Amino acid sequence: RWIKFEEKVEDGGERWSSPHVPALPLHSLFQLRTCLQKGTMLLDLDATSFKEIIDKALSEQPEDAELQPALRERLAALLLLQPQHQPTKSLLQLLAELGLSPCRGRKPGCPPRHPKGRSEPRTQVSKIPLKEQLRNRFKKKVPLGAEAAHVAVGEVEFLEKPFTAFIRLRHGVSLGSLAEVSLPSRFLFILLGPPRVKAYHEVGRAMATLLTDELFQRVARQAEHREDLVAGIEAFLDELVVLPPGKWDPSARIPPPSHLPSPRRRTTVDPLDQQPHGNGDMTAAGDRASPGHPRSGEELERTGRLFGGLLRDIQRKAPWYGSDFSDALHPQCLSAVLYIYLATVTNAITFGGMLGDATANMQGVLESFLGTAFAGFIFCLFSGQPLTILSSTGPVLVFERLLFSFSQDHSLDYLEFRLWIGLWVAFFGVVLVATEASHLVRYFTRFTEEGFCALISLIFIYDSLKKMLSLADAFPINWQYRLDNVTSYSCTCNLSSPGEPKELWVGGEQEAAAPGCHGEPPPAAPAGLSRTQCLGRGGHLLGTSCQYVPDVTLISFLLFGGTFLFCIALKRFRSSRYFPVGVRKLVSDFAVILAILASCAVDAVLGLETPKLLVPSELKPTNPARGWIIFPFGANPWWVCLLSAVPAVLVTILIFMDQQITAVILNRSEYKLQKGAGFHLDLLCVSLLMVVTSVTGLPWYVSATVISLAHMESLRKESATSAPGEHPEFLGIREQRLTGLAVFILMGVSVFMAPVLKHIPMPVLYGVFLHMGVTALNSIQLTDRVRLLLMPAKHQPDLAYLRHVPLRRVHLFTIIQLLCLALLWVLKSTVAAIIFPVMV
Repeated sequence: RWIKFEEKVEDGGERWSSPHVPALPLHSLFQLRTCLQKGTMLLDLDATSFKEIIDKALSEQPEDAELQPALRERLAALLLLQPQHQPTKSLLQLLAELGLSPCRGRKPGCPPRHPKGRSEPRTQVSKIPLKEQLRNRFKKKVPLGAEAAHVAVGEVEFLEKPFTAFIRLRHGVSLGSLAEVSLPSRFLFILLGPPRVKAYHEVGRAMATLLTDELFQRVARQAEHREDLVAGIEAFLDELVVLPPGKWDPSARIPPPSHLPSPRRRTTVDPLDQQPHGNGDMTAAGDRASPGHPRSGEELERTGRLFGGLLRDIQRKAPWYGSDFSDALHPQCLSAVLYIYLATVTNAITFGGMLGDATANMQGVLESFLGTAFAGFIFCLFSGQPLTILSSTGPVLVFERLLFSFSQDHSLDYLEFRLWIGLWVAFFGVVLVATEASHLVRYFTRFTEEGFCALISLIFIYDSLKKMLSLADAFPINWQYRLDNVTSYSCTCNLSSPGEPKELWVGGEQEAAAPGCHGEPPPAAPAGLSRTQCLGRGGHLLGTSCQYVPDVTLISFLLFGGTFLFCIALKRFRSSRYFPVGVRKLVSDFAVILAILASCAVDAVLGLETPKLLVPSELKPTNPARGWIIFPFGANPWWVCLLSAVPAVLVTILIFMDQQITAVILNRSEYKLQKGAGFHLDLLCVSLLMVVTSVTGLPWYVSATVISLAHMESLRKESATSAPGEHPEFLGIREQRLTGLAVFILMGVSVFMAPVLKHIPMPVLYGVFLHMGVTALNSIQLTDRVRLLLMPAKHQPDLAYLRHVPLRRVHLFTIIQLLCLALLWVLKSTVAAIIFPVMV
C-alpha cells in the first residue's frame, strides 16, 4: 500500500513493513508506458459500483485486444472477488491472539483459520463498506480529503495475452469493500496476464508510485486523451535519478527524508541553481532560505497619515479578536500556561530581588509580581501580538540603578524623579506611534536579529549557571569531610553565662554539667536542643561539625541538570518510535511541566533543605517608607519635571529598540502566523503602561525575548494526520490571548499560593531557565554557522546557503558576528549597558 511512501507485507503476512521510498526498476516504467499506450483507457467514467466499472472496462476493449465472451465472464468473476487486506492490529490485539490461539503455529490437526478482518476467499466485493473497514484505525493516518486508487495486477492462467485497463471516474465514488479503509475512489489500474510474463508486480508498483506523485496526480486528473497520461510518464522519467546497480543493494529500503521538495520547486527552475557555486551573498541566501521575511509585510508600510499605522493595526486585528479566545480551547494551551507561568514567576523573583538591592527596596519582589501581573494582563488583552510576554530586562535594571544613585547623590526623591521620566517616555512613545516610526523595523537585518537573540539567550544561560554556582556560598561543599575522622566530629550548644559554664550536646542525650555538679544528670528539658533552639535561647555552637550541612549544592546541581535533560528528552519524545502518536504528542506538549513535577518529587523524597521558591505573602510595599501612589510634586524642585526629559530620551530609545527587535523576531514568517502583527499597537500599549507603572512605583516592562520565544514554541501546531513515514507538518502557532491572560492572572494570585509554591526548588526553575536559553539559542542560524567552524568540510550538513556562498565567506560573516556579540557582552557587563540596544 502507498499513501506517500511504500509499505510491504513482510514474509509471513503478519505485519506491514516500515515506510520507505520505493525503488523501481527502470524497465517497469517503460512497460507501464506501453500498457497505457495499448490498453483500455476510460476517462471521466460515470459509474457508481465496482461491478459497473468492470463491465464497462471489459466491454470497451480495443478491437485488437478484445476478449472472447467466456474469457470476459471468467475475468469479471475474478476481478469481483473480495481482495484480502492485511489488517492493522494494535499490540493488545496481537497479544490477545497470541494467548487465545493455541494453533497459531503450523501444528498438524489444527483447523485453518481466517483472521478477523479478512473475508472468505470466494466472497464478492460488497456494495457497502464492511465493519472492519469502518473500524480500521489506519484511517487516522489518511489526510482529510484523500481518495483511494486501486491497482490490481497478477498472473491468470486462462489468459493468453495481457489485459490492461486504466479508469478515471468523473467523481470520487465509494466502491464498497474494495479498499482497506472506506474512502471515495477515483482511479483504477488493472493488469492481468498469462504466467509467462513475470513483470506484472513491478509494473503495478510503478503505477502506484506514479499515483502518489503530486505532479502526476495533476496530469491524471486533467488528462483528456491517452497521450496526456503518456506525457505525464515522460515528465516523470525526466526527473528520474538512476542508481548504478553495483553501487547499492536493491533490497535495501531507503528511509523517508525529513523534508520533501515542494511541487512548485519541481515545476519551476530554481534561480539559485543557475548561479555558479562560489558566488552570492550569504545574507541574501539566508533570507531566501526562510521565505517571506517579516519586513516585506504590509504591517511596516507607511500610510503617511497621523496614527495611520496604528489604525491599520487595529483594523487588522479586530476581526480576529473573538477567535483569540476560542482558539485557546485546546489541552496544549494548559501546558503552555503552566510552563510560562513558572518561568515568569522565576524571572519576576530574580529581577525583583535585584531591583530591591539596586533601589533600597523602593521596588522589590512584591512590586515585581504585581507589576508583571498588571502590565502583562493589560498587554495581552489589547496588544497586537498577544503571544508576547512582558518582563523587566537587564538594561532597564541598569538604568534603575544609575537613576537611584543619581537621586541619592543629589538629594532627589527617586520615585518622583522616576515618575516624570516615565511620563516623558510615554509621551515620546505616543509620538513615535503617531509618526509611524515602527516602519524603521524594516531595516533590521538578520545580523541584528541574531545578535540580539543570541545575547539574550546567553544571558539566560549565564544567569542560570551563575545562580547555581552561588549556592556553594550559602551551602558550602564539605571538601574537608573524611569518613575515617567521624569520631572526632562533634557540636555542642553552650548556654552558659560568664562564670557559669554549661554545655549541652546538640541532638544528644547526655551532657557535661557545670563545675560542682559532676555526677548529677543535666536537666531533662534542655537535652537534645536543636540548632534553632540553641540559638533562640541565646547560646552558641561549639565543635568541629557545627558548620556541617548536607551536600545541598550537589543535589541542587543534580536537580538543575536533571530538569534540563528531562525537558530536552521529553520535548524530543514527539519524534520517538515508542507509544502511539497521541501519547507522544501529549508528553511532548507537557514536557516542561512533567520535568518540573518529576524533579520536585525527587526533591521531596530526598527531603534535603534545598533552596525553595519564596513568594511574598503580604500585599504591602517592600519599603514601608513608600506608598502605592507616587505624587508628581512635593518632594523635588519644580524644574525636575523638565530635566526628566533628558534621561527619558535615552529610555525611549532603549524601550523602542528592545520592544521592536523582539517583535521582529516573534513575527518571522517561519512561524506561519495567520493573524498578522501589530508593531504600532504593541508600542502604544507599552507606552501607556509606562504611565501606570510610573504612577504606582512598579517596575517598567518591555517584551522579553526568550520567554516570548518559549511561549510560541510551546504553542506549535502540527498536522494531526501524517502518512506512514511522513514527518508531521508544522502548521504554525496557536495564536490566541488566553494563555497570556491566564499566566498573568496566576501571577496576580501567586501571593495567595505561597504555601504551594514554596515546595518548588529553585534549582528546578533554574533548569527551566537553562532550557529556555538553549532552545532560543538553537533556533537561530548563527548557532548552525558556529558549529560549521568546528566541522571538516566533508561532514558539514547540506545547508542551502553552503551551496551558493563560499565557505570562507560564511566563516568570515560568522566570526564578525561573534566579535560583535562579544563586544555587546562586554558592554552589557559595564555601566554602559543602558545603551546596548542602540549598539545592537
